[in-house]
Amino acid sequence: MTHIVVPLDALLRSKRMLSSMFRASDGSDWSPKSLKSTLVAGFLGYSLSTISPDEYFDSVHRIVSLLDGENVTILRTMKQHGPRNLLEIARKAKLPYTTVYNRVTKLENQGVLKTWIYPNYSKIGLSRAVVLATPHPGKEALAREALKVPGFWLKVARCLGDTNGYYSQHAIPTLNRQDFELYLEQLLERGVVKSYRVFWLGDAGFPLTNFDYFKPKDRTWKFDWKGWLDKLTAVRAKAETTKHATPQPEPFDERDLIILKELTKDARTTLADLSKLLSLTLPATKYRFDKLVARGLVQEYVIDLLPFAPQISKLFDVRLDFKSESSMRAVENAISEVPIVQSYSLITGLNSMTVRIYLPQVEVSNLFAFLSLLVSKGVLTNYSYLIIDPMTIQSQTFSYKQYKNETGWDYDSREYLKTVDSLTPKWTKTEIEPNYQTLPPLSIHI
Repeated sequence: MTHIVVPLDALLRSKRMLSSMFRASDGSDWSPKSLKSTLVAGFLGYSLSTISPDEYFDSVHRIVSLLDGENVTILRTMKQHGPRNLLEIARKAKLPYTTVYNRVTKLENQGVLKTWIYPNYSKIGLSRAVVLATPHPGKEALAREALKVPGFWLKVARCLGDTNGYYSQHAIPTLNRQDFELYLEQLLERGVVKSYRVFWLGDAGFPLTNFDYFKPKDRTWKFDWKGWLDKLTAVRAKAETTKHATPQPEPFDERDLIILKELTKDARTTLADLSKLLSLTLPATKYRFDKLVARGLVQEYVIDLLPFAPQISKLFDVRLDFKSESSMRAVENAISEVPIVQSYSLITGLNSMTVRIYLPQVEVSNLFAFLSLLVSKGVLTNYSYLIIDPMTIQSQTFSYKQYKNETGWDYDSREYLKTVDSLTPKWTKTEIEPNYQTLPPLSIHI
C-alpha cells in the first residue's frame, strides 16, 4: 500500500463532473426549495433531498481552508494545556491573544471545532454501555425511542454493517447494570427489537488528530497505510500485562454534576456562567471546579475536530479483537498516532476495543485492506465494523437530573417498560412520516 495524498485542488477540480449529479432532468440546477423534502407520488411518498453543487463545494472547501499552520499550532496547544484559558494558550503557542481568540471563535462558529470534557463516569457511579439493536422492519422509530426511554442514553444513531439498525451509547448507574440488561431483554420479548447486543465499556481515549500527516501549506493529508501497519505490527510484542483497576466513585453532589454536564456540552463554559447556574459566588464555583479536576472527575479535555469535510467522508465504529490484553494495550498506546482515529474505548471483559474512525470516502477500501492485514499478521484475531450515519446522530449529556443527593441515582425499570408499552400502540396504529435531512451537519460528535 502506497502513500496517498488528497489535495484540495484535485477535489475542487472535480466540481464540474460532480455538479451533473445535482442537476434536474432539464439540465438546470435544483432550486433552493429542493432543500426541503417534498411530497410526491412515489414509492416512499417523499423525494430525496438534494443540495446545489455550489453549496456542496463551499461546505467542503470551508473545512479544508481553515486548517492552516497557525490553527494547527493552536489546536495542539489546546490539547496539551486545555481549551479553557485562551490567554495561556496564546502564551504557550507564542501567538497574539487576539489571533488565538479570533481563530478559535471562527473555528467554533464554522462548526469545525468543538471542545468538551469527557467525565470520569466511574467516579460518579455510572458505567458506559454500547447497544447494537436491530429493529423489526417498520418499527425503526419505535426501537429508537425505546432505547432512549430509560433516560440514561448518550448517543443514538442509525448504523449499517455488523448491525443494521441502531448504535447507541448509555451511561447507566453502575448498581443497575443488570437492570438495564433485563430491560433490553424485555424489548426483545415485546417485539420492539428483533435482536440486540450490549457491551460494557472501560477506559477511553480521545486523541487529537495527528497533524504530522498534514501539510498546511498544500492543504493535503498523507495516508501512510504501510507506515501505520508497520508501527502497529512492531509494538505488539513490547507491552507487558498490567492490571488496570476500575476507579472508585468519588464524593460528589448535584451541583458537581451540573458543572460536569455544562462542561460536557462546552469545555470553555466560563466560571461566571456556571456560577449563575449554581446560584453560587464566583470563588465558590471556582473552588468546586478545581476540586473536580483535582479528584479526576474531569478525565480528559476533548478537542473535537473535523479534519475532513463530512460530505466526502465516512464515519465508522470498528471493533478490534486481540489475542491478549497485553497486545490490546500495546495497540492502545500506538493507535492514537493514526490521524483517522477520533476515539477509542476498551470493552470490559474482552480483549477488544471499539475505535471511532473518520476518513475520506476514497480511503475506505484502504481501511478494509489495512484491517485485513492486521489480522493476517497476527495483530488482531478479528474485526467488525459499523458505518454510522452522521445525519441521524442524536445526543445528550448524562442524565444528571436523575441523581438526588439523598437517594443517589434513580433507575426504575418498571416505569420504563410501562412507557414502552404506551408507545407501542402509537407506532403500530399511527403512520410515522419520515424526516429527511438535506445537508450533513458539520459536527460528527458522537
